[in-house]
Formats: sequence, structure tokens, C-alpha cells
Amino acid sequence: MTKGGMESVEVFTTEGKGRGLKAQKEFLPGDVIFAEPAYAAVVFDSLTHVICHTCFKRQERLHRCGQCKFAYYCDRTCQRAAWLNHKNECSAIKRHGKAPTENIRLAARILWKIEREGSGLSEGCLVSMDELQNHVDSFGEEEKKELRTDVESFLEFWPPHCQQFGMQFISHIFGVISCNGFTLSDQRGLQAVGVGIFPNLCQVNHDCWPNCTVIFNNGNHEAVRSMFHTQMRIELRALSKISPGDELTVSYVDFLNVSEERRKQLKKQYYFDCTCEHCKKQVKDDLMLAVKGGESKPSADTVKEVIQLSKDTLEKINKARMEGLYHEVVKLCRDCLKKQEPVLADTNLYLLRILSIASEVLSYLQMFEEAADYAKRMVDGYLKIYHPNNAQLGMALMRAGVTHWHAGLIEAGHGLICKAYAILLITHGPSHPITKDLEVMRVQTEMELRMFQQNEFMYYKMREAALKNQKIQVMPEPSNENAPSLFHKKE
Repeated sequence: MTKGGMESVEVFTTEGKGRGLKAQKEFLPGDVIFAEPAYAAVVFDSLTHVICHTCFKRQERLHRCGQCKFAYYCDRTCQRAAWLNHKNECSAIKRHGKAPTENIRLAARILWKIEREGSGLSEGCLVSMDELQNHVDSFGEEEKKELRTDVESFLEFWPPHCQQFGMQFISHIFGVISCNGFTLSDQRGLQAVGVGIFPNLCQVNHDCWPNCTVIFNNGNHEAVRSMFHTQMRIELRALSKISPGDELTVSYVDFLNVSEERRKQLKKQYYFDCTCEHCKKQVKDDLMLAVKGGESKPSADTVKEVIQLSKDTLEKINKARMEGLYHEVVKLCRDCLKKQEPVLADTNLYLLRILSIASEVLSYLQMFEEAADYAKRMVDGYLKIYHPNNAQLGMALMRAGVTHWHAGLIEAGHGLICKAYAILLITHGPSHPITKDLEVMRVQTEMELRMFQQNEFMYYKMREAALKNQKIQVMPEPSNENAPSLFHKKE
């Protein structure tokens, strides 16, 4: 797997889409096309005391900045690496009396960097902050009101002795954050923990069936050299073979939605009309809306009724999950599946959404056999819809594999974990914490599978004894959030 620099891509102007990036050389699946450190980044307001403000890892014990009492770090190395970006923020927080919101903090960090380095091209950047799209002209009334509030709050926070910027430029920076803020996740990639600006990544256009994916890498704490210890960055990785001259694309939204819904979401959040092949030709829409065929084909009214029931159930499920009523969630899922199964095909979106929730919540409640059945059906549907190297497909296969393993279904569990590992090697790379976790599981399940194949009876005896001595590891509590989306949009 190669590690690319910015010399392997070039900026070009695309028809109807503005600027884009294209490859200068051939890339194979899993190749890193480029890695880019954040121009500026901040931890979300709600997580400032549990996430390191330098590498964005979640840690048990963090060191607090002794001066502003606001910033937290893994250790002295992270704290020292942060000082250049935190110095102005630190004194501004002390002067202001409290830390402002994440949007204000990010804008301030960007403007302090411009004050230090100028607004021209930064080292390794293909475009300057001035050139990034802000879409302020496309903002609706509500967004314009939020923008005015942000600018006012920013001016209260911004120290009088620092370089003063015009209102138009400050508004431009907030517009850039709104449209181009990239979601930063914790080291497991499962929770969104912050937002950053990556100017080169901003040049990569959207496609619903992209040839690249983006992952956030938090740096390597085992590294001896402090440069690698805290060097958090994004990596643009190839999902399929890319030839010189091909445009590089990523998906800004989850593919698991019909083209009309994806287009609505993209228009609302990113202010453009998607004209990718999958949207124009509505590729896979038929699968995501499929109903049972054959002699017992349901009537249009029955289908409409079941879809409405599914939508209502998903709302009730969200409410019950928010309140932590997981047994209620399971009951809602079972009742809904009974109604869906005779009507909806195995790739129907609404069926897949209920199967996903049911498998996750049942795993958490340690009802592994039922969870495994739903997880298997879910990934069978996903495999027919998603790109074969989609990161979310890889994560779903991993979850299904772990569920089967906990259920004692070692053959299926090992098979699913191997499939997940093959995908995550491409999307995340071999050194990512999730891939490393998966490699440990793959080795462990392979060993157990060999034991099972040699002597089934002994395998179950040993498994029983092991479970008596060591309670099965509890699955993480189901999250009401979806997987972190690519770009952070302020709701």
C-alpha cells in the first residue's frame, strides 16, 4: 500500500461542478492517495473534557490545561504539540471568561492561523482558505440568522489586540465551516467527536458510487517520534482501481437511501444537484424499494400500509432508544418484522433498517441467537446494495460476525469477520485501531474454528466452561446516532 503526497493529484475545473481533483498516476484499492493534517480542528462542545484536543482520541484520564482550564490532552506530548494552535485560544478564553461554542472556536483557530501565515497557500495545500466555497448566497433565512449570531459571538470572543478581519471575510469563514467542516471521529471510528477543515479534501467532489473513501487517523501513540505520536490526519484511500486522469470522488452521504432522498439531502446540506450515474439512472432504487414477488405478490395498498407502519415504528423506536427502553425496542422490531416479512423483499430499505436495529439491540441485551439471525439477513441485503468496498458494509459485517461468534455460531462468525477484515484493510488500512481489533478477532475465531472442526463436543464443553469463568463481554450500548457522516453539518 503506497503513501501518496499531493504530487499524485491535481486540481481541475469540472463541467457544472466547479473544482475537482484528478489522479496523476494509477492507484489500486487500499492505496493512500494523500494524507492531510487539519488546517484547524476543534472538539465538540459536549465532549471537551473526555476527548484529547490534539489527537481527538477518547481517553480515561486527560491532563487539563492549567491556564484556561478548558483544553484537555492525553499527555505532555499532545499538550506540547497543541501549543501553537492553543496559545491564542488559551488567553482569549481567560479574557472572555468562558469558552465559546465549537463553531466560534473553529473560526477563531482558522483566523489565528491566517494571522500567523497569511491567507495564501499553506504548505501542502492545493487551495487557500480564500478560495474555498462558502455557499453563503444559498443560505435560507434560518441559516442567515445563525450566521449573524455566530459572527456577533465571534466578535465578542476575538481579542482586540489580534489582527482585525472584515465582516465579509468572517462570514466567509463561517460559510466554509458550514459547508466543508469534516467530521472527526474517536480512535474506533464509531463516534463523531469534533470538526475540522481540510482544504485539499474540500476539493474532492461527491459521487454516490465513489472511487475513494476518507478515514480519520488519530496518529500513533506507540510511535517513538513525537511527530507521528500526535499527527492526526485524514487519509483519502482508493476503493477501486483508479487510472491517471480519473476524477477522485467520495460520497458525502450514506448510499443506503433511494436516489431521490439522497439528492434531497445533498441539495439541503451541500447546495448542489447530484448528477452521478446512480442518481440519473436510479441504480439500485428497485432493490431498495423491492417487494415480495411470485404468486403471493402484495397489492399496492398493502405495500403502502406496511411502508407507513415501518415509518411510524422507526419513530417509536427512536423515542424508546432515547429513553433506554431496549426491551420495548425489541418488541416494536418483532411486531414490525411480522408485518414486513410477507410484503417486503430482503433488500427493502425499511426491512433492513428494522433488522439492523433489532440485531444491535438484541446483541446488547445478550440475546445473541436471535440477534445473529437478524444480523445475517441484514448483511445479506447490504451485500446486494452497497459497493463491495464500502466502509459501512465492512462495519456491519464486523458487527454481524461478532454477534454470531457470541452466539456460538463459530463457522458463520469467522466467515463474516474475514469478509469484514478484507473490506477494512482497504477502507481503513492495516494500522487503524478497528482493523487491528478485527485482526485479533480473526485469529481468535480461526483458532476456535479449528478446535470446533476437530471435536465439536469438546469445543462446546470448553466454551461453556470459559463462559462460566468469564462473563461474555457486553456489547456497547446501542447508539441513537447514525455512523458519523463524512462532513459535519451544523443542525
